[in-house]
Amino acid sequence: MLNAADLPDDITALKALLVASEARNLRKDERIARLEKLVAAFKQAAFGRKSEKSDPDQFELALEDIETAIAAINADEDADTSPAKRVAMPRAVNRGALPRHLPRIEEVIEPEELTCACGGCLHCIGEDVSERLDIVPAQFRVIVTRRPKYACRACTDGVMQAPAPARLILGGLPTEATIAHVLVSKYADHLPLYRQAQIYSRQGVDLDRSTLADWVGRAAFELHPVFEALIEDLKRSTKLFMDETRAPVLDPGRRKTKTGYFWALARDDRSWDGEAPPGVAFTYAPGRGGQHAEQILQGFGGILQVDGYAGYNRLLAPDRVGPDIHLAYCWAHARRKLVEITRASPAPIADAGVKRIRELYRIEAEIRGSDPATRLAARQEHSAPIVAELEVWLTHHRARVAAKSPLGEALKYIFKYWNGLCLFLTDGRVEIDNNTVERTIRPIALNRKNALFAGHDAGAENWAVIASLIETCKLNAVDPQAWLAATLTAIAAGHMQSRVGELLPWNYTRKV
Repeated sequence: MLNAADLPDDITALKALLVASEARNLRKDERIARLEKLVAAFKQAAFGRKSEKSDPDQFELALEDIETAIAAINADEDADTSPAKRVAMPRAVNRGALPRHLPRIEEVIEPEELTCACGGCLHCIGEDVSERLDIVPAQFRVIVTRRPKYACRACTDGVMQAPAPARLILGGLPTEATIAHVLVSKYADHLPLYRQAQIYSRQGVDLDRSTLADWVGRAAFELHPVFEALIEDLKRSTKLFMDETRAPVLDPGRRKTKTGYFWALARDDRSWDGEAPPGVAFTYAPGRGGQHAEQILQGFGGILQVDGYAGYNRLLAPDRVGPDIHLAYCWAHARRKLVEITRASPAPIADAGVKRIRELYRIEAEIRGSDPATRLAARQEHSAPIVAELEVWLTHHRARVAAKSPLGEALKYIFKYWNGLCLFLTDGRVEIDNNTVERTIRPIALNRKNALFAGHDAGAENWAVIASLIETCKLNAVDPQAWLAATLTAIAAGHMQSRVGELLPWNYTRKV
């Protein structure tokens, strides 16, 4: 803001100052208008009906673009301020911390002159230190292995030479760390092999996509015993989640794709303070029939948390998998049926159901991470009365609503799975929904969008093996690149099949 004492006496200069001030105010108004639009977009993305409508990955992309636009506007505003008057603003968001293990390259910036105006020498009395994150693009290097040959001059007993180090791909170019990088790039970072080949080419390393595919296939073969050990470990649990998602697969004979499925079997006991490490195993199957779930679960007995897909009902037959399987169903799916109705038009009956289910979720948020006994006690005290109200609400309106109407279909769905929906009231280990396993499937869906389809049934099976191990690493806060490099190295060195369980990702955590 200008003070009267600072205004020039010259009329021309005064007019110029006024024009400049008006221009700044106009630009400020424009920025405010742009920011208001972005705030509205942000609110829509953050608080709109995303939970039942938008893809979570698309939601994240929307936020990225909005935040980028806001940063550009802030930069525009900074450009109007002279560098001398700029003040470092406090951090509005967490921009991340720089880990201690990263190497530090220090640079010291000294003043051009260390002589005081009085003629004396300046002495250091302190310093300001700042850290910035710097990135060096991926650097390729060549490991040159030399094995000298030795012979005795006094006899002819032969040549002495150290044995060649074990390699996963005999006679191949890659180290195990290189293969791990290709696997993580494809299955964790969702970079198809042809894009990876393009990236390597920019560094002067020309590798055919088929060469990378050969590395991936050989690695998948070698990792398969670890994958099998993962599934067996999961099936020894007494509480698991299961879900399935589409896996388009190329069908060369028909010149189009066919629809296979990835079946996800997951364990995550952290919400009830369980000791078993989390894990997920994907199994490819050519269809969605319940017989595939039956085959995967052979040997399992306990609680299986699923959605309302009818194919799981065959698991309840005692002669198929086992006599001790109990199905717990998902309140998120029950709520979704009602939410869809409230969006179409005013629906007070559906609204009443949604509000009661929302209260169940509020209670669950408060007890998450507690032991099963504590969770069960809280549910019996607070959740059971709400569920009893829901049962009265369900019975009352089912008798009055047309069975073929959208609301009638939603109430029928809830009634059909009522016993399984109420199972969380009798066992503190049971979750209120199936969201745990649905979260593990999201990376599969994202990879599917980038790759569009698997090239073959066998390719989909390899995809399932590697994705299972990488996602299990992520669930256990293990770096997939480091784990894969170490595991592939151990396999190449002849790790015993009888001790394959030692290679599971959560055991790698203990070694670090």
